Amino acid sequence: MFRKGLLLLTIILMSSIAGLLFYILIIFLGDYVIDEKKLVMNATTVLKDEDGNELASLFIENRELVSIKDIPEHVQEAFIAIEDARFYKHPGIDLKAIARAIYKDLISGSKVQGGSTITQQLAKNIFLSHEKTWLRKTKEVVIALNLERAYTKKKLLEFYLNNIYFGHGAYGIQAAAELYFNKDVSDLSVIEGALLAALPKAPSHYSPIKNYEDAFERRNLVLAKMEREDYLDPGEAVRLQGKTINLDIKKVRNDTAMQSYIDLVLNEAEDKYHLTNEEIARGGYTIVVPMKKELQEVSYDYFQESTHFPGVDEEVEGALVLLNRHTGGVLAVQGGRNYVPKGLNRVNVKRQPGSTFKPIVVYSPALEEFPFHPYSILVDRKLSYDGYRPKNYNDVYDIQITMYDALLKSGNASAVWLLNEMGIDKGKEYAEKFGIQLSREDSLALALGGISTGVTPLQMAKAYSAFANAGEMVSPYFITAIYDSEGKVLHKREVKKTKVVSKQTAWYMTKMLEGVIQSGTGRYGNYEGTLAGKTGSTQNPNKDYTTKDAWFVGYTPKIVGALWMGYDKTSSEQYLTGGGNFPTVLFKKIISDVQRDEEVNFIRPLGVKDLEPPVRLPKVDDLKANLSFSSFGFLSVNLTWTPSEDERVIYNIYEVKNQKQQLIGTVIGNGSFHVSDVPIFGSIKYYVIPKNPQTMLEGKTSNEAIISFFKD
Repeated sequence: MFRKGLLLLTIILMSSIAGLLFYILIIFLGDYVIDEKKLVMNATTVLKDEDGNELASLFIENRELVSIKDIPEHVQEAFIAIEDARFYKHPGIDLKAIARAIYKDLISGSKVQGGSTITQQLAKNIFLSHEKTWLRKTKEVVIALNLERAYTKKKLLEFYLNNIYFGHGAYGIQAAAELYFNKDVSDLSVIEGALLAALPKAPSHYSPIKNYEDAFERRNLVLAKMEREDYLDPGEAVRLQGKTINLDIKKVRNDTAMQSYIDLVLNEAEDKYHLTNEEIARGGYTIVVPMKKELQEVSYDYFQESTHFPGVDEEVEGALVLLNRHTGGVLAVQGGRNYVPKGLNRVNVKRQPGSTFKPIVVYSPALEEFPFHPYSILVDRKLSYDGYRPKNYNDVYDIQITMYDALLKSGNASAVWLLNEMGIDKGKEYAEKFGIQLSREDSLALALGGISTGVTPLQMAKAYSAFANAGEMVSPYFITAIYDSEGKVLHKREVKKTKVVSKQTAWYMTKMLEGVIQSGTGRYGNYEGTLAGKTGSTQNPNKDYTTKDAWFVGYTPKIVGALWMGYDKTSSEQYLTGGGNFPTVLFKKIISDVQRDEEVNFIRPLGVKDLEPPVRLPKVDDLKANLSFSSFGFLSVNLTWTPSEDERVIYNIYEVKNQKQQLIGTVIGNGSFHVSDVPIFGSIKYYVIPKNPQTMLEGKTSNEAIISFFKD
């Protein structure tokens, strides 16, 4: 009995000593782990252009510190209710929550349940990584206990509310209040405080900007928790839960003209080089980007001017991407007119491309693999393809039309006819070559850009780079190189090109797309340099005679770009009132302001056949016939008319005699023809029909010139 008592006493004594030693260890570790120097060891990352000019600085947090006294009690209560209801009762760790977490972890066989207090979250965010391991959790507990020893509860809550991330680049409660509600934290209402308290668990997922419904449900959960903890009475909680989320997003300022570009740089750093946003902001890197600052700022300024966007209200949006034609480096990008940091970047949002898709899936394969030439004749009639009846936008048809003119006029009937002749699978094959995946369900409508998944402006700019680069497509990129804090190269981008079509096809497409700008659907607006491109638009299914998407995709000898306009969600109430001419005009304005292009014209690759300008047949309406006598006394007729300035035009001369007509001669580029040995009895008619040497098709018949003699 004595031995058992002694053993028990020994165990109690050793446990007490161990507990004392553990407590001393906690105190010792606390003096180390909460060293304030750890809070200031972040290094700023610098973005530079390829000429070495500094463009922007990236730091860890967009934060404005506020005192707990400036944060309303109801806002504090919202965070406590959802994050740590027993905050004012525990010493830094909540044993009940830990026990519950351990139980659930044991049941699942892995680390899945949290149980962290606000103090523990603060410890983790400042001093530790976010991995879920028992060692990290132990360190977290040690730090939390020591934080509670060093600071009051109110001070810890102040640290916490100033530290946490609220999404879209906003760190701390003050920055979040300004971002989402455009107000000071001291002016936040109960319902606004509840929304902000809903965000820290998963800022991106619960962002009301990106996911309204999830944000709404999470906010209402916070309100329910506040009611459960007696911060709200049941009636008030129910009333507030029924209210919608009303945001007042802080307007983008002029100094944020580069924000949509910076976000895409950060995305590429994480996706391609595995550097998280936090590592970039803390690491002191130098990131070289292909941006042209002047182009980025000019495009941003134009995007703020509503006159360039044909919407029914101020919510009409747009997206722009401009690439270096040779390398694929992104020179400028606008992810929206009112772009919010880390928000919806519309250069990566898929839209219906309209007629900008025709060069990719119709005309390129026709030139590349089939016996078609830019001046080959296509059928331009309203036809039915198993019930699908495409029609031209003006419901006017030429019956026969050249490929060149079909592209110039953006004809729909001829494009669908040509794709049907080649086969739908061929169009899909070429879409894939150009880097665009189509659905199995996509049919003939893809000739007009009617595809299931849509395409992004970035994809369209990439695709058109193949035409600009003699058939080789470049891959867009936002990062040229990354250097560490000591100047060592970590990553360097290599230019990647993919052969898509032959040089000949690319040159033919370039010449035809130049024609679109000179006298086709892309003729609107002014640009003095060399430009090739295509317009596009899609119909609004919710309202007749209105537009859903408007596009321009084109290139100069140096730049390839795509510009889209429309609404994030088109409806019968929100739609475009104009088509592809609006993005065409804006595109030309942007590049006109900054493009100083030394390459005046596109350079034809060696060994490639050139494409002559199209022959335009004149209307001959002044044909005249004059009698004359030859030197031997015979009568003759001199026919004259005003010829076209284009000396390539062929003129067929026809004679009608005794109700019979026959071709009596042909001249090229001339406006006269001599008919000899004309009989002196009866009446003779003459007319001229111009003929196109490129297509061998005749134009309209001229007026008749009549010669009358004595009847026999």
